[in-house]
Amino acid sequence: MVSRSYSNLLDLASGNFHSFSREKKRFPRVATVTGVLSELDDDTNSNSVCSDAPSSVAQDRIIIVGNQLPIKSHRTSSGKLTFTWDNDSLLLQLKDGMREDMEVVYIGCLKDQVDPSEQDDVAQRLLENFKCVPAYIPPEIFTKYYHGFCKQHLWPLFHYMLPLNPDLGGRFDRSLWQAYLSVNKIFADKVMEVISPDDDFVWVHDYHLMVLPTFLRKRFNRVKLGFFLHSPFPSSEIYRTLPVRNELLRALLNADLIGFHTFDYARHFLSCCSRMLGLSYQSKRGTIGLEYYGRTVSIKILPVGIHTSQLQSILNLPETQTKVADLRDQFSDQKVLLGVDDMDIFKGISLKLLAMEQLLQQHPEKRGRVVLVQIANPARGRGKDVQEVRSETLATVKRINDAFGRPGYQPVVLIDEPLQFYERIAYYVVAECCLVTAVRDGMNLIPYEYIICRQANPKLNETLGLDPSAAKKSMLVVSEFIGCSPSLSGAIRVNPWNIDAVTEAMDYALIVSEAEKQMRHEKHHKYVSTHDVAYWSRSFIQDLERACAEHVRKRCWGIGFGLGFRVVALDPSFKKLSIEHIVSAYKRTKKRAVLVDYDGTMVQPGSIRTTPSIQTIETLNKLSSDPKNIVYLISGKDRKTLTEWFSSCGDLGLAAEHGYFIRPNDGTEWETSSLVSAFEWKQIAEPVMRLYTETTDGSTIETKETALVWNYQFADPDFGSCQAKELMEHLESVLTNDPVSVKTGQQLVEVKPQGVNKGLVAERLLTTMQEQGKLLDFILCVGDDRSDEDMFEVIMGAKDGPALSPVAEIFACTVGQKPSKAKYYLDDTAEIIRMLEGLATSDQTASTAEVPTKDIF
Repeated sequence: MVSRSYSNLLDLASGNFHSFSREKKRFPRVATVTGVLSELDDDTNSNSVCSDAPSSVAQDRIIIVGNQLPIKSHRTSSGKLTFTWDNDSLLLQLKDGMREDMEVVYIGCLKDQVDPSEQDDVAQRLLENFKCVPAYIPPEIFTKYYHGFCKQHLWPLFHYMLPLNPDLGGRFDRSLWQAYLSVNKIFADKVMEVISPDDDFVWVHDYHLMVLPTFLRKRFNRVKLGFFLHSPFPSSEIYRTLPVRNELLRALLNADLIGFHTFDYARHFLSCCSRMLGLSYQSKRGTIGLEYYGRTVSIKILPVGIHTSQLQSILNLPETQTKVADLRDQFSDQKVLLGVDDMDIFKGISLKLLAMEQLLQQHPEKRGRVVLVQIANPARGRGKDVQEVRSETLATVKRINDAFGRPGYQPVVLIDEPLQFYERIAYYVVAECCLVTAVRDGMNLIPYEYIICRQANPKLNETLGLDPSAAKKSMLVVSEFIGCSPSLSGAIRVNPWNIDAVTEAMDYALIVSEAEKQMRHEKHHKYVSTHDVAYWSRSFIQDLERACAEHVRKRCWGIGFGLGFRVVALDPSFKKLSIEHIVSAYKRTKKRAVLVDYDGTMVQPGSIRTTPSIQTIETLNKLSSDPKNIVYLISGKDRKTLTEWFSSCGDLGLAAEHGYFIRPNDGTEWETSSLVSAFEWKQIAEPVMRLYTETTDGSTIETKETALVWNYQFADPDFGSCQAKELMEHLESVLTNDPVSVKTGQQLVEVKPQGVNKGLVAERLLTTMQEQGKLLDFILCVGDDRSDEDMFEVIMGAKDGPALSPVAEIFACTVGQKPSKAKYYLDDTAEIIRMLEGLATSDQTASTAEVPTKDIF
């Protein structure tokens, strides 16, 4: 099945313009001019407002978006560009994990610049022959985008290099950021040309395109979008130095699934979301999810694998066998240690060389018997740091060879010229041990390739003179700072900065028993051969399908401007409360009840000032003085505080400590719940809380008459959350036999009597009014957190019961879009106040003579 939008583009590429009756879209040259190419606040597309109509078409196509297309280009003698697949590209290899009927479309840049006059022709040929859509970036924009923002800002920062001076990554440059946005917008435009938004999946790769999810989500609110980061994600202390930190985080959160190689990278991302955006995550049935404006953004942790069948095919080549034979003869009396790294500052080549130098100094018997072959691939970036690494490497190699070399023996063989893939494979086959000492690397698949190559094949075994039936063996020394390290449990893990430790690991790898080498190899080979690139791709797509399964069920619409854009996704029955609608219902009803939570509802969460404003007092006074109304303010605070704060509200009912204490108005006494009368458990719980307060800077204890609250609002969010979990378990264990409940709330842990909750106030109100024969025909209940869900449950449960008028208008409203038993929501406390003000000023027409008696319960 080919989607309609894609078929149009195919028709255009082939010159057929009559397949569909609707207007055809021309295949544009997206970028042939310089400058900033797009505005972030382009809201011309209607899909940025709402998309509620799901599609019934089967989902069988995926659009793979990466910085580069998996294509090699070559210009013939006649000047014509020809193209072939780049079999080494991960984007091409991941197709092995997809269903046979899954169609794949690629979007990315070509490695070579294409003249504007050729761009349309090249685009048509790539689409027809390879299903590839090229993104053309003007050279000056590409330089700022790739060599500027990507390589000078993101890449160093993600590898823990701060721009402490201009030579270390470079200071933030706003023009480079604008170029980055422009290129991401070009990619978004290319996706628009081919996507069928209700049917297709989109998989975006790596840090070059981190804001692309926002552009795509803005155009198509329901787009099925995954993102995988192939580099490390730094700790929050490093990441927070980036001036556009929030913009990138929010852009990534517009994806449905975000993938990382290791738990550490995912943990750092989640910590940044918590510290900078105030978001919390939950783990459910093994899946980590972030709630973001009603959408659940799933987090995937799975290291990428290698294309094992491709390696096997290279191992079977005659050229490989010939090269292996040459290397066998070259190193016939020596053990080969192998390093394969890019020539950049993070690969730790110099540290590896220093360890080799120390090995030869400490073990003279190894001179002439051990050789380190260092293959140095060309650096992907450019700049002063690359030249410095190269100069240092050459100098160190020369020093070692001068000190320990002799005729016919060089302890270090440096290969800094590009090698054919089969030549590199041959070095893997003959190497006794592979060394990876990178100081920071996203994944690094060199150890995986080495393991597969050491398994060899019958012809290579014959070339090396090995018994085909003998168990294979290999040794790995890997840095603990690379992404593949956690999955290689049989490797010798080292801190590359500790030269002594690396030296010892190299020595141990050379002297370890054959049986141990075989055991380690078998363990690694089993993992690498089963967790290949196909497994990685298949697993990611399966999780992406699950993450997008809720799209059709929810109502979606976009809010925000520029990079602050996000999609609100809500259950169809969960709606934003229309102030006009509730005011209309309020006006036509005669017996009304209003139940309002205080903290987080009438006052902003986390606010330093918690006392009610003059505006709040006036609004509550107007509402409670209306004889048609019964108004209760319900809070977890103690009754003394509420009495002081709302002393001027004579007709306002107060419920303190979650409904344990109730006072109908200023002229009545506080009443207490008969559920609990003993509070000896406080003597047990308070010392425990005090212990955690002393060890958690920024935490406090709030002592109430009926409850104890441990608050960590001003503590470190990660440490506070960790301590809260420990405290909750501790309290539950010591209070097992006491009639109390231990619950968590927004940055707090509370111990209170069992059965005491805010729902008691709602139950009492309904029961009293029913007994008096005065059935309510309007009830509004407003709250913001878990403690208010009890109120919502009570009033929603009474909808069809005898406690309310048959025509009663019921409004259960929570603050913010989140899972709730309430039917309505408003965005924040400001909207809550405006709504209450609208009610207070809408019905002030009753004359003094007609004022009925105020109900009290």
